[in-house]
Amino acid sequence: MFNHIKEDISIVFERDPAARTRFEIITTYPGVHALLMHRFSHWLWKADFFWAGRFFSHIGRWLTGIEIHPGATIGRRVFIDHGMGVVIGETAVIGDDCTLYHGVTLGGTSWNKGKRHPTLEQGVVIGAGAKVLGPITIGKNAKIGSNAVVVKDVPDNATAVGIPARILEEEKSKQREETANKIGFAAYAVGNDENDPMIKAIHSLLDHANTQDTELQLLKSQIAQLTDEKTDTDLAQAFASKKPEKP
Repeated sequence: MFNHIKEDISIVFERDPAARTRFEIITTYPGVHALLMHRFSHWLWKADFFWAGRFFSHIGRWLTGIEIHPGATIGRRVFIDHGMGVVIGETAVIGDDCTLYHGVTLGGTSWNKGKRHPTLEQGVVIGAGAKVLGPITIGKNAKIGSNAVVVKDVPDNATAVGIPARILEEEKSKQREETANKIGFAAYAVGNDENDPMIKAIHSLLDHANTQDTELQLLKSQIAQLTDEKTDTDLAQAFASKKPEKP
């Protein structure tokens, strides 16, 4: 447990450029305080001291504004930045190297016993205000955008945004950016909010331009091929016509 505590403190330097000294982290970072208190309350919970675990976690909630059920399983090098309003349910599982920002909820969607909270695999980042609900799995190194509401599994390395959350099509977004750069359009002005009709129209135009560009390149290639074949035929006929006649 003490190794976990040392890692909880050290990881802050990697993920928060505002951190300056260990003393500052230990005394002024509520995310670190909440994790320290959770390590102890979780130990009490596992030892079947259920009331003591809940009471100690309640004190942690009162002191930090972060509510972590003592039954939740939290891995190593987890960082809760700012932390105010974070809620982590009883059956939630957070893997190693995850990052949660303020206002995040790992909540349930059922009153039934058993697994009812999310599982975050290694390296997940959840933006401020996001709600991840139900016994779903967020894959390794996935990212959840701020204020997203996630109710379905998210695959590894994916990015989910919106309400309800949808998976961004990274390849299509890259194509749009390349097309926008070709026509001199400021690509950073194109958002990913599919609910905005203006953005829908821009995306449609970029997709159409990309399709036309692909078809033009194919047509040019076919024309060049036909031209080469015609030139070779013409040359063959010219040489044949210049052959000396047999006596």
